[in-house]
Amino acid sequence: MLASIPIILNSNGWFAGSVKAPWMPAGWMFRAAWLSLYAGIAVAAWLVWRRGALVRPVARMYGLQLLLNLAWPITFFGMYPMLGAAALWIALAVIGALAFVLVLLILRFGPVSTAAGLLVLPYFSWVVFSASLNLYSAIHN
Repeated sequence: MLASIPIILNSNGWFAGSVKAPWMPAGWMFRAAWLSLYAGIAVAAWLVWRRGALVRPVARMYGLQLLLNLAWPITFFGMYPMLGAAALWIALAVIGALAFVLVLLILRFGPVSTAAGLLVLPYFSWVVFSASLNLYSAIHN
């Protein structure tokens, strides 16, 4: 919910008039996708926790992906009015870091629970897709 604040505050502002990628889905699809992705990543963490493997390094990695996920809309939507296009490039770096952490999380979750590793894959795929939208926005705005 916290991550949605900068989106709500800016979706009808600068973002509404910005140049968007031709493959940009409708806004309602983002809400539906994130609801299912958050559920999947929560179940994945629960599967790993249940086996006693959500220990310090893996738990920190899980927390880091949550933090990066929160940081992305703040940088992309919230910082654009202050920084302009630079905010979009910063957001691209944030989402790239998120994708990297998700790869590490998949590699840590997978050996503990195949299902947990597989549950992170749609989240990773959506982040890569979102990064393509971010890159397009950074180049064209």
